[in-house]
Amino acid sequence: MFDGRELYEAERWIDNWQIAIEARAGRARELSSRLAQPTRTARSPDGMVTVTVGGTGDLTGLELGEGIRRRPAATTARDILATLDAARAALTEAVAVETKATIGADSATGRAVIEAYRAEDRRD
Repeated sequence: MFDGRELYEAERWIDNWQIAIEARAGRARELSSRLAQPTRTARSPDGMVTVTVGGTGDLTGLELGEGIRRRPAATTARDILATLDAARAALTEAVAVETKATIGADSATGRAVIEAYRAEDRRD
């Protein structure tokens, strides 16, 4: 069966395993807290369009400068979409930074979180 040394080694292995799991859970909670309400705002190069996105990349704010009225609608639409893309990209980058700082961007969980935001960033 087990001798005293094998039992001690098994107990130590279980203790280390539990410590590692608790540490990972703590880092996951920290990441969840940091990502609870992320938003990012982007502005078009000419400053006429300002877009804010929420944590899922959805549009939560849109501001148009008064000068927008003198532009073709197609130009305005194009600028809104481009600025929305920029805000989503900024959100994805912020998530990547927070993920790297907490659970590690190279961990399986970190890669999954970042890829989920990248997938949201590419949607439309």
